[in-house]
Amino acid sequence: MARYIGPKTKIARKFGEAIYGEDKAFEKRNYPPGQHGNTRRRGKKSEYAIQLQEKQKAKYTYGVLERQFRNMFKKATASRGITGEVLLQLCESRLDNVVFRMGIAPSRSAARQLVSHRHITVNGGIVNISSFSVKAGDVVGVREKSKSMEAITQSLAASNPVYEWMTWNDETMQGTFVSVPERIQIPENINEQFIVELYSK
Repeated sequence: MARYIGPKTKIARKFGEAIYGEDKAFEKRNYPPGQHGNTRRRGKKSEYAIQLQEKQKAKYTYGVLERQFRNMFKKATASRGITGEVLLQLCESRLDNVVFRMGIAPSRSAARQLVSHRHITVNGGIVNISSFSVKAGDVVGVREKSKSMEAITQSLAASNPVYEWMTWNDETMQGTFVSVPERIQIPENINEQFIVELYSK
């Protein structure tokens, strides 16, 4: 399974925001990486550069590679609704993202690992495909044998997910993906319109 495994703080510094969550190293140096750091004079970015950066930010945030992301864009274009919003909704509906949002894992990469190692169920059946698209009403939970896993229990104890589009039951270790989130509910700082403009060229 191809994925980005390089230094995450470097990517966060590139975009000027902690896209991978809390990061002490980023807080110390929250400017772009490079020999001259924050002192380097950077010219005004072109329209293309801004659009490309927004696309890269979305890809790194959700842990999606170019081909997957382009396929999601094609699917969003063919769907009803505003293309940019539908694209983000497709990203939010990925199983690894849902597992992360429910607090079962502390990050999307950790959630991806739980899914691929067969610790997660959807509607009672084990699903080990991270890009699996969760539908409204689907019940996502932790497999019975995995409920005592330290990584999962620690993550659930530390998290306090309050998202209107999903519910979570601590006793059964299951949550329901109630509905696809509206754009205003998605907390990620991504300007999806720039992505649409980039792919539309």
